[in-house]
Amino acid sequence: MLAEGLNGLLGHSALIVGFAASLFGAMALIAATLLRNPRLMRTVQSYGTIALVGAILAVIVMERGLITRDWSLAYVQKVGSRDTPALFNFTALWSALEGSILLWLLLLATYSFVIMRRYRNRVGDPLVAWALVVMFAVTGFFFFLALGPTDAFRAAATPDFLRCCKGPNPLLQNHVLVLFHPPILYLGFVGFTVPFAFAIAALVTGRVGEGWLVETRRWALFAWGFLTLGILLGGWWSYEVLGWGGVWGWDPVENASLLPWLTGTAYIHSVMVQERRGMLRVWNLSLLVATFSLTILGTFLTRSGVINSVHAFSDSDIGPYLLGAFGVVVAISLLLIGWRGDKLRAPGAIDSAVSREGAFLANNVVFALFAFVVVLGTVFPLIAEAKDDRKISVGSPYFDTMARPIGLVLLFLMAVAPALPWRKAGGELLRDRLFWPAWCGAATLALAVALGGDGLAPLLAFGLAGFAGGAALRQLLLATRRQGYRGLLGRANGGMVVHLGVILIAVALAASNSYTRAGQFTVAKGETVTFAGHTFTLVDLTDFTTSRSVGIRAQVSIDGGQAYAPAISKYTAFGMDVATPSVKSGLTNDIYLTLENGSQPSTGVAKLKIFIKPMVLWMWVGGGLCAFGTLLAAFPGRNRRRPTDPVSAPIALDMNDADQPDLVEVEQPAHA
Repeated sequence: MLAEGLNGLLGHSALIVGFAASLFGAMALIAATLLRNPRLMRTVQSYGTIALVGAILAVIVMERGLITRDWSLAYVQKVGSRDTPALFNFTALWSALEGSILLWLLLLATYSFVIMRRYRNRVGDPLVAWALVVMFAVTGFFFFLALGPTDAFRAAATPDFLRCCKGPNPLLQNHVLVLFHPPILYLGFVGFTVPFAFAIAALVTGRVGEGWLVETRRWALFAWGFLTLGILLGGWWSYEVLGWGGVWGWDPVENASLLPWLTGTAYIHSVMVQERRGMLRVWNLSLLVATFSLTILGTFLTRSGVINSVHAFSDSDIGPYLLGAFGVVVAISLLLIGWRGDKLRAPGAIDSAVSREGAFLANNVVFALFAFVVVLGTVFPLIAEAKDDRKISVGSPYFDTMARPIGLVLLFLMAVAPALPWRKAGGELLRDRLFWPAWCGAATLALAVALGGDGLAPLLAFGLAGFAGGAALRQLLLATRRQGYRGLLGRANGGMVVHLGVILIAVALAASNSYTRAGQFTVAKGETVTFAGHTFTLVDLTDFTTSRSVGIRAQVSIDGGQAYAPAISKYTAFGMDVATPSVKSGLTNDIYLTLENGSQPSTGVAKLKIFIKPMVLWMWVGGGLCAFGTLLAAFPGRNRRRPTDPVSAPIALDMNDADQPDLVEVEQPAHA
């Protein structure tokens, strides 16, 4: 073994200090809470600060090692290279297991520090104290992972630097989205630790009413927003990098990110039933536990090497630790929920299935079913392999077949739920509120048919999307008519903007999946081919060489205009071919070009694959609306009333969250 260098020594020291600070912080909080010792309680903030400094220093040291090519570190040899561009050398931190755990740790320590600072004057409150204990414990666990099974600062075993250091996986060093997608996705994953910590604290203290939700719902909302944006950026990366023309392939690692999104979305909806009616307490706690647990399970699937995936770039022995943590979280949470069973009984009951709380419950059941379908298809191959020692795969046909009807039901609920009042709905009221949304749905369906749409499933999706979009627009128009643009603030109307974003994404997915046209052509230099009403002229076909790769690049003029440049690169250190598509985006469709193997610059003959993909651009527009709606939902509306002690007092009412009397037409619904 090589002697540990300065970077390795500094990195290990930072992790040891951070681990000790997390451990002692948790113990100090427990002792101070049980002994009611205010002096000991005041030391907690310093522990949180030290833990954050340790995580920051560890990341800085690793980035320094990557930038300066410190070959004495095994991780730098694993993902570093003399030829890697500066941007991808920086992002190499999270291109493999060890560095991605450091990134996770940094974000987790930051969340813990922010929570500690947010409640620095109320650390003596047992609810806050136990929530911080959970945050310290989770942070300590990831410090342990960074020190032990995923040690990024381990000294290299060989001095043969020139032959071993190839850089990050080629798929992680050919697009700028690698700078944004993983950190934003991790912000969502890690962010759900905060509401989980308060949920566990509520169970430990017995304060399982609605008060603790006030302090966690915004954290849950931001975590959900980051996770949503991260998933969409992952779809964009797939579209721009992998060359297959799609954004979602039901890959196991994609599914691992979708699972906590499904349970988190269910929680964000159903929590409003608890706030308004005091119901679904056990269900909401279970959803938070499931969401946090699924982030751990997703990390296991992504980084343990147990699955074969285009997104899985690691093979390690971290799996048992993550599975153990998953089991401990689930077991402790179930024990606490069982212990507090009497206090968790809801004071109310659903008066009618045709009510807002009934719609929220149906919404939750559908999301839970969706999550079960995804878990089954993702984990079943692993179970079958462990049991029968044979490899099987569950592909896109299973997921598409199961997800299609679930998606249609969710669109229907998105249309109907905003119009439903609390407790019970009358037929005349529903007719009035659903009249214009129904006409929007009918008009959308008629437009789709007029434009040549066919097929039962996509036409149903378009009609229901118009129905749901009309319902969301109706609520936004009512809000702005009453309060101006300020009426858009608050969860209710921010949620409606999010609904519009989700509807655009659903329409874009339905259109692109159902009506994509693809053709493969062998084209000589100067030759023009016609496909789907467009002309494609091969202007040039050339070889190219870089310090990292050799390849072939075509110049293809579309409709006699700008030339686009699909390419194939062979990364010489890996011997791996990577196709780089070229995309002409438009409001109605994308023209997606890929260059296939077998193209010959020497003869001037290229093999092109052309996709005409409808409405893909609107998927990214929908993602932007989701992000904007999340920001609107994070701000309280004008009529918001907060209790003086939001942690211990009953829930605050928000007139923008559908707390107006149901008899008036200007009522605004909760985010459905």
